[in-house]
Amino acid sequence: MNAAGTTEAPARTAGATPPAEGCALVTGASRGIGAATARELAAAGLPVVVNFKADAEGAESVAAEIADAGGAAVPIRADVTDPEAAERLLAEAEGELGKVLVLVNNAGITADNLSMRLSDEEWQRVLDTNLTAAFRLTRRALGGMMRARYGRIVNVASVVGQRANAGQANYAAAKAGLVAFTKTVAVEVARRGVTVNAVAPGLIETELTRDVGSSLGDHVPARRPGTPQEVAACIGFLASPEASYVTGATLTVDGGMTA
Repeated sequence: MNAAGTTEAPARTAGATPPAEGCALVTGASRGIGAATARELAAAGLPVVVNFKADAEGAESVAAEIADAGGAAVPIRADVTDPEAAERLLAEAEGELGKVLVLVNNAGITADNLSMRLSDEEWQRVLDTNLTAAFRLTRRALGGMMRARYGRIVNVASVVGQRANAGQANYAAAKAGLVAFTKTVAVEVARRGVTVNAVAPGLIETELTRDVGSSLGDHVPARRPGTPQEVAACIGFLASPEASYVTGATLTVDGGMTA
């Protein structure tokens, strides 16, 4: 029953329905969480740009899977740490598939070392990939989203930004910064139908976690690592029209690790 005392379904709020010509851009989408997210968004009916830096074969495979399933996808190479990459990548995406109305900042790397041994290069490379690139891409995408009065930005953070993990000071700083960035931008654009959220995965079976050791799973209440598909499902919700009243949030996907 609604506020008027009837059982009629409430009308959709402004900004909940995306323009028909929009597409999604997923960075670092040739494998892992990025690839699973590209498939998830394509299954929801969005044309998807599959961004990659080096793994052309992986990106082409993801795009081919999407096409075989009846969706639309194009792989586009770009190193997101390049200061000029955001403009080139968004322009090419727009030329191929239309306005970028869903942006998933997923590209990320690690360069682990104890803080006293971290080099300037290890620090900067991780910050550039995991945080600065997300800023530049978001800055470039927001103009089109605000004009359309619709947009979804999802940043892939990490529980390491919330919970200490020795040897990852650079990664933790980048991911914690990404969460703070998410909250601030969300407040800045909320009136324009644009939402900005983050997901914070815990132990997920990807290339980044291949060498962490099976004992880490003992610290997860669920007693298993998560899958890229489980993270992608959460990203899919945050990127959907149904998530129009969720913004500035961080959805933790960690099997209870930070509970």
